[in-house]
Amino acid sequence: MLKKITTATIRNMKNKEPITVLTAYDYPTAKACDEAGIEVILVGDSLGMVVLGYDSTIPVTIEDMIHHGKAVVRGVKRSLVVIDMPFMSYHISLADTLANAAKIMQLTGAASVKLEGGSEISETVRVLTSSGIPVMGHIGLLPQSVHQYGGYMVQGKDIEAAKKLLLDAKELEAAGAYAIVLECVPFELAKSITEQINIPTIGIGAGNNCDGQVLVIHDMLGIQGNVSPKFVKQYNSLSTEIQNSLQQYIHEVKNRLFPLKEHSFDMTQEVLNQLYGRNES
Repeated sequence: MLKKITTATIRNMKNKEPITVLTAYDYPTAKACDEAGIEVILVGDSLGMVVLGYDSTIPVTIEDMIHHGKAVVRGVKRSLVVIDMPFMSYHISLADTLANAAKIMQLTGAASVKLEGGSEISETVRVLTSSGIPVMGHIGLLPQSVHQYGGYMVQGKDIEAAKKLLLDAKELEAAGAYAIVLECVPFELAKSITEQINIPTIGIGAGNNCDGQVLVIHDMLGIQGNVSPKFVKQYNSLSTEIQNSLQQYIHEVKNRLFPLKEHSFDMTQEVLNQLYGRNES
C-alpha cells in the first residue's frame, strides 16, 4: 500500500525529486492519475473551459468546484487533491474567504485549496493557513484576471514585473503557502524564484527549473483537438481516436452491424411461444 501524499510530502520533495501535477475533474480521470503515480491532482477552475464550455474561468462557481471536487476525491487513494478557489470567492472579505475555503474542504474531502495572486492576498493566505487550511499559491499569469490583463500573455518580462513576482513568491511563502504555481513566466525568472524560496515551485509555461510541473490533462492528452499553448506537450491525440471510434459506431449502427447476437439477450423458446400465443404442441 503506497503512502498517502500530504502537503508535507510535497514540501519535502523540493531539491530531491520533481513533482508531477495534473488536473482532473471527474472520478475516472482522477482514478487514472492516482493509479499512474501522479503526486498532486488539481481540480482546477480550468474546468470552466475544458469541461463546462465557457470561454474563461470567470463563470465557475464554488458549487461547480465542490461538485467536481467530490468526484475527484472519490477516485483517489494516494494523490494529494488540491481545489481551486474560483473567481471572487476569496476577495470580498476574510470572513467570507475562510467560510468558502472551509466549505470546499469539508464538502469535498480535499487536502488543500489554491488561490491566485501574490502579495495582495498574502494576508488572506496567512488567515487560511493559520486556521488549518493548506494553501497552494499561484502567481504569474492569473486566468481569473485575464480581462484585466487584456488576454493570456507571459508575465514578468520587464525588471519591475520580475521583481514583483519574486516578492510575491517570498510573501506567499512567509504567509504559509506550502507550494506555488508559476504560470507563463520566463524560465530564467522561474529558476531565480525557485532558488530563492524554500517551498516548491510548480511550473506551467515556466521552464524546466521549477520543482515540479503541471498541465491540464485535456491538453496533454489531446482530448479536445484544439491548438494547445506553446508550453503544452501533447502526449497523445485522443480526439482523433475518439472521432474514429464515433464514426465507426455510426457506420455499424446505420448498416446494422451493431449490435450482433453476442451483444444481445435472448429468452427461452417456451416464453417466446407464450408471448406470441403459439401452441407448443
